[in-house]
Amino acid sequence: MSRLPGWLGRMGTELTELGERLEKRKAEAEEEADVPVDTPMLSASAALPANDPGRRGTADHVPRPPAYAPSVAARPDPVDAIPWSIRVAAEAGWRLLVLAGTLWVLMKVISTVQLVVLAFVAALFVTAMLQPTVARLKRYGLPRGLATAVTAILGFVIIGLVGWFVVWQVMDNIDTLSDKVRAGIEELKRWLLNSPFHVTEQQINDVAKNLSDTIGTNTDQITSAGLQGVTVMVEFLTGMLLAMFSTLFLLYDGKRIWHWVLKLVPAQARPGVAGAGPRAWRTLTAYVRGTVIVALIDAIFIGLGIWFLDVPMAVPLAVFIFLFAFIPLVGAVISGALAVVVALVTEGVFTALMVLAVVLLVQQIEGHVLQPFILGRAVRVHPLAVVLSVAAGGMIAGIGGAVVAVPLVAVTNTVVGYLRAYGQEEALRHAPSPHGATALDIAPTPAPASPPEDREPERDGGNGDTNAGHGTQ
Repeated sequence: MSRLPGWLGRMGTELTELGERLEKRKAEAEEEADVPVDTPMLSASAALPANDPGRRGTADHVPRPPAYAPSVAARPDPVDAIPWSIRVAAEAGWRLLVLAGTLWVLMKVISTVQLVVLAFVAALFVTAMLQPTVARLKRYGLPRGLATAVTAILGFVIIGLVGWFVVWQVMDNIDTLSDKVRAGIEELKRWLLNSPFHVTEQQINDVAKNLSDTIGTNTDQITSAGLQGVTVMVEFLTGMLLAMFSTLFLLYDGKRIWHWVLKLVPAQARPGVAGAGPRAWRTLTAYVRGTVIVALIDAIFIGLGIWFLDVPMAVPLAVFIFLFAFIPLVGAVISGALAVVVALVTEGVFTALMVLAVVLLVQQIEGHVLQPFILGRAVRVHPLAVVLSVAAGGMIAGIGGAVVAVPLVAVTNTVVGYLRAYGQEEALRHAPSPHGATALDIAPTPAPASPPEDREPERDGGNGDTNAGHGTQ
């Protein structure tokens, strides 16, 4: 019995110590629970619950930050830190860079094969002019091959006869023209001597001598220019042969060529491209036919005016006016200026002024009456777009680029407009049907009626009996 009090005292002491240790552990757990979870000094084990067994082996080895340490907020995501407008600009920017790089590579490729591209474009223009004749001959019962051969032979013969006639007129009048030019220079010299500008004969002789010396010292450059002219002539003949062969194949087998091109287009975009093709071809055909008619009217009336004023080489000048009419704005100025200069050096100032009046009158009638009436709305392009496209085409590919620029812009405008309308129609077609009382108000309406020529692409006739925008068949 004497040992029982001592055993009870020791048990009470151990229970007291155990209670103190439990209170200490509880206090430590509460202090650690008050520490922020985003403190960078805490390890993964500090986030464990106080009663977790895995915490006991690691809690003593993770030091807590001192009380004086500042709290560091977590850094935001970089994507969230960039403003929305800058992100949109960056997304659009790299896409524009990719598009610009693609266009640059495309232009490099086109400039490398510039002769082939211009020959094919010329073939498209000639095909647009000749294809209605092929379709008309087919309606009369001729086979496709025979109709193509007859049309091509007649077209090339007519073009050849016109070229021969122009060369013949130039060679026949070159002597008379040179004599009149010399007489005109002498008359101009006399006018300068008697003019109020106080020009002396010595000054005129000095100008003539300087011109002669310049020609003599630049003989090598002149010879090089002549050799370049020979190279240009060879390239011109090569391009003409390519254009002739391309025209034959486009007239005979254009429909199959267009269907083959459609197979290269992705399946999802094929319906839109197939619908844009005929409209693009109709725009090109309208432009070529209208330009040919307007140029022919200009050449006839200006040529008649020059002929009545007794200016030499009236027919070659008329043909020159016809050809340069295919270059919008610039061509009319150049051809008209040439006619005025020839009249000035051959017939004098009064005749030159009369030729200038005739040229201005015909061009005003062309710009305000003929082009709006003949071309209509098919190839309506803003004058600013015409000027910029002609300038850009001339800088890129010379005269050929200036000729191609405006029809290319007109065709692009037609294609883009159709694809935009087609995309909107497809979006309405696949949109969910409206429900409820507002269904009648928001229900999609049918698309606007297409022009009559759009609804009958298969018919042989003015559209070239093509339903695929190639202008052949």
